[in-house]
Amino acid sequence: MLALEDGKVFQGSSFTGPGEASGEMVFNTAMTGYQEVLTDPSYAGQIVAMTYPHIGNYGVNEEDVESDRVQVAGFVVREYHPDPSNWRATSSLADYLVSAGVLGLTGIDTRALTRHIRQQGAMRAFMSTKDLDPASLVRRALAVPSMEGLDLVGAVTSAEPYVWADDPKGGHKAFGPEAIEAWTRTRHRFRVAALDYGIKFNILRSLIRAGTEVLVLPAATKPEDVLAFEPDGIFLSNGPGDPAAVTYAHENVRGLLGRRPVFGICLGHQFMGLALGGRTFKLKFGHRGANQPVKDLTTGRIEITSQNHGFCVDMDSLAGRSVKLTHVNLNDNTLEGLADEKQRFFSVQYHPEASPGPHDAAYLFKRFTDLMRG
Repeated sequence: MLALEDGKVFQGSSFTGPGEASGEMVFNTAMTGYQEVLTDPSYAGQIVAMTYPHIGNYGVNEEDVESDRVQVAGFVVREYHPDPSNWRATSSLADYLVSAGVLGLTGIDTRALTRHIRQQGAMRAFMSTKDLDPASLVRRALAVPSMEGLDLVGAVTSAEPYVWADDPKGGHKAFGPEAIEAWTRTRHRFRVAALDYGIKFNILRSLIRAGTEVLVLPAATKPEDVLAFEPDGIFLSNGPGDPAAVTYAHENVRGLLGRRPVFGICLGHQFMGLALGGRTFKLKFGHRGANQPVKDLTTGRIEITSQNHGFCVDMDSLAGRSVKLTHVNLNDNTLEGLADEKQRFFSVQYHPEASPGPHDAAYLFKRFTDLMRG
């Protein structure tokens, strides 16, 4: 059973064996890309339900991952397909989740679950294969920490710096002083220092394709330590949790703005807003999927974007400040982008590398290199 904190209970069956899971219950509207969803660090602390009803049909593989491990707390689908039919598949979805120790439920009415979350909002949840009464499960859900006020960055950031290197399987991490020394000697490409709040592999690949070499730094790296590497630009990554709770991050970002070109995505965008003196707030049920319409206010262009976030920068809190509001979400008119030509920074709320998603906004990564080029 899956129990929500407001007393709503759903019944299904496990496709990963016995287990329990707890976290914030959210939904994702993408039709494909469940492996990218499972391994996106922005989902740390959350149970994810897929709205597309048939999940597992193409299995999983070694390349389509966004981090080193499964990040979701639990996974919920309408109908699990146990026999993958895809030449790239190396494992079934069930075996993949079992190896990660993550509970997966099938047979859940995900349409009713999604409708309930849209009406009542994202909420704490607990699910278990044990023979427990519903009231007991609801009490367990109520004991789950609230996402508001929760700093989850420390659980997903790298413990030490590394250089990202592309390879035929999509890339790898090069640790140690020799790798960092080689990065500092880079001259034919731009050197980017990326602050890791839960960075996705495909964002790193996109930065490489745009003409940069990337040094990934732990989230709490101080501004003076970042600048000591003499990067050409600074990247602020995506990540999980409540941005307002990660006070050291937006304080550090404040110390970097105006000193190097800066590009932020998702949580990095939210830290940018907080560093500028703005506020953030929790969305009712968040934006999670590959079909979120966003308008670029500078060009009038509409993009169908990939998103994964539950918090947002308060547009009104930036009124009168030296910052340009560049993008807006057309579903709810919330802020999706910031920029300041004088201080040489810009940010977007969505994931321009589109993993998963239909629209790869590679021009944003090129815009970053153009900003470094001057």
